[in-house]
Amino acid sequence: MKNQQTLLFILNDAPYGSERSFNGLRLAINLGEQSEAETDIKIFLMSDAVSCALLAQTPGEGYNVQQMLEILLAQGAEVKLCKTCCNARGLSSLPLIEGAEIGTLDDLSYWTLLADKVVSF
Repeated sequence: MKNQQTLLFILNDAPYGSERSFNGLRLAINLGEQSEAETDIKIFLMSDAVSCALLAQTPGEGYNVQQMLEILLAQGAEVKLCKTCCNARGLSSLPLIEGAEIGTLDDLSYWTLLADKVVSF
């Protein structure tokens, strides 16, 4: 029997310019692909990372954070964006990747309490 772990990833940096969000998503995807353990992956986007979940990203070359989040959602991960952070950046009414949703500090608190491990990027 496989042991299930709940993993919470908290991302804070913008999708491009820094590779912190990219690296957090890379790790989350890789953990979701591991056959040795079942994982319940949750991604909470805060600060400038909320723009990671915006629809219709077209980066010139290199990685595509939108596609990475779509992979995680297809793997069964949950993705939420900080409502306060979205409001502060004027992003609350913009279209999001299908499956991503606006969340609250209460959601993050609950996910933190449920998590076996919390990883912050």
